[in-house]
Amino acid sequence: MSESLFSSASSEPLAARMRPQVLEDFVGQEHLTAPGKILRRIIESDRVPSMIFWGPPGVGKTTLAGIIARKTKAAFINFSAVTSGIKEIREVMRQAEANKNFGERTILFVDEIHRFNKAQQDAFLPFVEKGSIILIGATTENPSFEINGALLSRCKVFVLKALRPEELVKLLERALKILGPEFSADEKILEAIAIFSNGDARSALSLLEMTAANSEADSEGRVVITPEILEQCTSRKSFLYDKNGEEHYNLISALHKSMRNSDPDAAVYWLARMLESGEDPLYIARRLVRFASEDVGLAEPGALATAVAVYQACHFLGMPECTVHLTQAVIHMSIAPKSNSLYVAYSSAREDANKNLAEPVPLHIRNAPTKLMKDLNYGKGYQYAHDFDEKITAMECLPDSLIGHEYYKPTEQGSEIHFKKRLEQIKSWKASHKL
Repeated sequence: MSESLFSSASSEPLAARMRPQVLEDFVGQEHLTAPGKILRRIIESDRVPSMIFWGPPGVGKTTLAGIIARKTKAAFINFSAVTSGIKEIREVMRQAEANKNFGERTILFVDEIHRFNKAQQDAFLPFVEKGSIILIGATTENPSFEINGALLSRCKVFVLKALRPEELVKLLERALKILGPEFSADEKILEAIAIFSNGDARSALSLLEMTAANSEADSEGRVVITPEILEQCTSRKSFLYDKNGEEHYNLISALHKSMRNSDPDAAVYWLARMLESGEDPLYIARRLVRFASEDVGLAEPGALATAVAVYQACHFLGMPECTVHLTQAVIHMSIAPKSNSLYVAYSSAREDANKNLAEPVPLHIRNAPTKLMKDLNYGKGYQYAHDFDEKITAMECLPDSLIGHEYYKPTEQGSEIHFKKRLEQIKSWKASHKL
C-alpha cells in the first residue's frame, strides 16, 4: 500500500479534489457546455437565470453550479434538501437579501430539490421572482412531477446525461496523476472502472481511489492497479472489454440473436454474462425495448409493454435486484412469436422518403388553420373518418407518386395474423369504394 496516497496534504476524497473550478476542465455534457451551446453562452455572457439541473447521480450538477458561481462572481450557498427545512430556508434568504443590498448576487444551489415539500419549495418563490437569489436546483427525478409548477415555470431546465465511458476514462487518467506518479493502471482497467460506474463520475473516482488504496507497492515503490484488485473491490469480475469495445458488442449480439432464435436458455446465459461483467442494466433494458418492436412487433404487442415496464423496474431498483426483471423480459422475448414486419415497413418507407423529400403533402390532408390556407384549398375534400359508419374512407393519403405502395406486410405469426386479416378487410373495402 503506497504511503503517498495517505500522506497527501488534503484529506478530502479524490472526487472532491478532482472537482473542476473552470468550465474548460469540466468533463461531459458537451450538448450544454461545448463552445456555442446554450448553457455555456449563458454562463459566459453572465446572464444566468434560475435553473434546474436534471440528471443521474455523479454527472456534474453540483460542479456546474460551483463553476457558474465562480464565473459570475456571485456568493455561492450550498443547500441540502435532505437536512434543511423552512427555518434554514428563511435564514439563507435573509443572507441573500443582505448580499443584494451590497450589490452581490447570490447563487443558491439546492441539492435534491425534489425532496422539498410544496411549502418548502414555495418559500423560494418570492425571492426568485424579485431576484434576491439565482436558484439552481439539482434533481435525479423528473422535475415535471417533483417540482411545483409555479417554481418550475421560473426556472430553465437543463437535462444532464450520464457520462460516456470514454469521458470517464479521461477523468480517471487525470485522477491517476493526482494520486501520484507511482500509481498506474492500464487502459483496460480504467475502461472497466468507467463501465462499472454506469456514467457516475463520483462512483468512478471513488472506485479508483479504493483500488489504489488496496494495491501494494513493488520493491521500487510503484503501485500498479491490477484486475484482481479491481475484482476484489467490486465483488464481481472485471468488465475488461478490449479497447474498441468488441467484446461488449459481441455479447449484446449474442443475447439479441439468441432471443431472435427463440432460445431462452442461451439468452439468459448471455444476459448473466453481461450483468456479472458489470454491464449497465439500463443499456440491456433499452436493447430489449428495441427488440420488442424490431423482432416481435405485432406478433405479440404485449412484448413492448413488458420491455418498457422492465426498463422502469431497472431504473427504480438497479443492480442486483433488477436481474430478475431483465430475466423475465429476456425469456418473454425469446418465447414470443417473431415478426420483423415493423422493421421492414419502416426501412422500406425510409428509402422512399429519402428519395422523395420534396414530395408535397396532398392538399386535402393539409392543415388549414388560417383563411388564406383555406382559400388555397388546404384541407379541401378531407374526409373525417369518424363521420362515417365504418370509421373509414377511401381517401388517398400518400403522395400521388407513391399511391399503391405497400410498406407494412404483416406475417401470420402470433397475434399478427389478426392484424393481417383486418388490413385485408380495410384494403378490400377501400378498393370497392374508390371513386
